[in-house]
Amino acid sequence: METRLMSRRGFATWLAALAGTAVQAQPMATARPLRLVVPYAPGAAADQLARTLERPLTQALAQPIVVDNRAGAGGTLGADMVAKAAPDGLTLVLGNDATHATNLHLARSFPYDPVRHFTPVALVAFNPIVLVVHPSLPVRTVDELLRHVRAHPRELSFGSSGIGTPYHLAGALLNERAGLDLVHVPYKGGAPALTDLLGGNIQVLFASLATVLPHMQRGHVRALATTGSKRLDALPQLPTMAETLPGYALGGWLALFAPAELPTPQQARLNAAVNQVLGREDIRTALLQAGQMPAGGTPQALAELVAAELVQRSRLVKAAGIDAE
Repeated sequence: METRLMSRRGFATWLAALAGTAVQAQPMATARPLRLVVPYAPGAAADQLARTLERPLTQALAQPIVVDNRAGAGGTLGADMVAKAAPDGLTLVLGNDATHATNLHLARSFPYDPVRHFTPVALVAFNPIVLVVHPSLPVRTVDELLRHVRAHPRELSFGSSGIGTPYHLAGALLNERAGLDLVHVPYKGGAPALTDLLGGNIQVLFASLATVLPHMQRGHVRALATTGSKRLDALPQLPTMAETLPGYALGGWLALFAPAELPTPQQARLNAAVNQVLGREDIRTALLQAGQMPAGGTPQALAELVAAELVQRSRLVKAAGIDAE
């Protein structure tokens, strides 16, 4: 589920009102670095985003930023580190729909509360999910795929980057909305899943746009739809799943969070800097070229997104039959 972004006029009004607070909270240039924890390995989508933001955020905050990769447990390890850090404005995590909406529902015991243990700073980008098929499959639309699956029961399966990932849940939502029984084939990451799709070992895959975009452009895979609630500005010709299956909406996203009890002036300062950076045309272009959709907005909008996503992901984990471990 994607959050509603402000209109340009509404956002400008809010930012102007915030400016006084942000300016007052803005310290002089400091040598104390801000640690930006990326809870995934170097090269992952979150890491690429962090590296894109590192220099412009350093300029906007007049403060050095150090990107710290702390991978493990599907992002939980790095997020937990930040949940337990001091709320001094010097530690942030680039979290996402996994660390702050899904992972909680996959474990019997979880080390942090995605709401109580964090201060929302800003939604940074949407990480669109797309449904792609092998070109040999004789379908070009979601409707044709549904008819093909119903005419050939139990012959097709769908791949994803792993159990409980948003790509797995996207397939579970397809089964739920369309009354299908597509079998899930989990892989240890998006790259091996894509390799098997390209090799014809599977015919259907839910994956991030960033992962499959080069292969879409070369015709190696056929994109049928995006899973978000509206068409992507960068790919307006690509329909949404909801255009065939009303009510279908599932999106990936990345956002910045600080530890709980971060002082409001610090939160406002960080939020203003993120929105300033995301307003730069060069940054927006870089994100779009990487298959990510720049976002932005208020901390409250991010808090509302997390609350809604927690509810949806809980339902989908149950629908997918995933047992907490």
